[in-house]
Amino acid sequence: MSTTLFAPSGAWNGKIYSNGWKEPGLGTEPVTEKATGAVLGHTGLASADDVAAAAAAAREAQIAWAQVPAPRRGDILRKFSELLLEHADEIAEQLMRETGSIRFKGEWEVRMTAREILEAAALGSRPQGILAASAEPGRHSVARRIPVGVVGVIMPWNSPLLLAARAVGPALVMGNAVLLKPDVQSPVSGGVVFAQLLEEAGLPSGLLHVLPGAIETGRALVKDPAVDMVSFTGSTRAGREIGSVAGGLLKRVSLELGGNNPYVVLDDADVEAATSAGAWGSFFHQGQICLTAGRHLVHERIADAYTEALVRKAKALVIGDPMTEGVTVGPIVNERQAARVEQIVGDTVSQGARVLVGGSRDGLFFEPTVLTDVAPGMPAFDEEIFGPVAPITTFSTDDEAIALANRTGYGLVAAVVSADQARAQRIADKLHPGIVHINDQTVLHEVYGPIGGTGASGNGFNHSTHTNADQFSEWQWVTSRAEIPEYPF
Repeated sequence: MSTTLFAPSGAWNGKIYSNGWKEPGLGTEPVTEKATGAVLGHTGLASADDVAAAAAAAREAQIAWAQVPAPRRGDILRKFSELLLEHADEIAEQLMRETGSIRFKGEWEVRMTAREILEAAALGSRPQGILAASAEPGRHSVARRIPVGVVGVIMPWNSPLLLAARAVGPALVMGNAVLLKPDVQSPVSGGVVFAQLLEEAGLPSGLLHVLPGAIETGRALVKDPAVDMVSFTGSTRAGREIGSVAGGLLKRVSLELGGNNPYVVLDDADVEAATSAGAWGSFFHQGQICLTAGRHLVHERIADAYTEALVRKAKALVIGDPMTEGVTVGPIVNERQAARVEQIVGDTVSQGARVLVGGSRDGLFFEPTVLTDVAPGMPAFDEEIFGPVAPITTFSTDDEAIALANRTGYGLVAAVVSADQARAQRIADKLHPGIVHINDQTVLHEVYGPIGGTGASGNGFNHSTHTNADQFSEWQWVTSRAEIPEYPF
């Protein structure tokens, strides 16, 4: 279908969004369709001066925004959610073009984002504080939530709409202004959507700035003194740098980082069901999700049956342009990442693993790959692959499965599959990540459950309906009395 929001003739093309569309300080870069290489337009690239100007404008606008009643702020977010669904088809297709999403993933991401925004809007009508107890008669004591101020949001390319929304939405409704830096590989679905539709929803000028860019832009955003908090989702390497800089400046920083997620299949599991979930966990969106099942830990008694079924699943997947009917595996996002996946597979095979299906690529299209005989110390066991690769490692006891699952510095998500739910729970209780699923796969996302990681996967902040208000606000203690009391001095 032809688009209207994202046509190259639109105001966004070649611009950044900061009190309207404006010329960028670092020029432009093509926005490409990953499957074909076609140019969809050009994104502006924000300079450090652009960031500084945006941060100053955001700080000024935030003062008035904080005085708007929270339920009214929520009303604007609800309108934004409605507009997302009105434009769902073209937003989904933009996701398909920019990120290589298959149609199911693009449509799911729009629906999930609309739900995220609705739940963020609801924060505006929830209690904004508590009446605290006081040991002194006549002292009225209140603890209330106040905005952080200006929130910098730095997001990746793989689910750019959803991952940005879960920070932008609650940050705005809690009374903050936002500087959003989408990845240059997905600046439209991760940035232009917010600029255009939030403006249409009635968000006052100056509260949202969309500043696409790469490392220089991100560093300027983190360091800017007018930015009070940084919310980052992306690689552990980049997260460490952001955390280090923000910590030195005593800024609040929320980090949701990479994962190397174990999918544990016990010997009493239904092999076909477990394989279906495992294939989805590793091959959905070409494995380019932080929640992807990165290591299939399978009991040795069912390993042959599981492996055979997983190979069959991989062979049945259709690789190609997501805009083509029936395609289930799209392209890797860029040449550098495709080459990295290829190298991890090659190095793992050179150390003794075997490729049972896949293992090679045609340009950005990497075949769904099943590796067996994978052991700790091999790259496919130790590293986050971020490609459609399912490494299989076998175990013989529950204790061995637990040890293998925990043998990683990451701590994002794990899953355990068993016909005996109590047995699976006993194993899950000894795993270390921030998320554990029993009898399901690893790639689950709901706004209602806290999503965040431990270790190299995050710093303890979580995204959810239960945690967003605290994440994007600060507590202020306020007391009052009718008159000042007498003190001993």
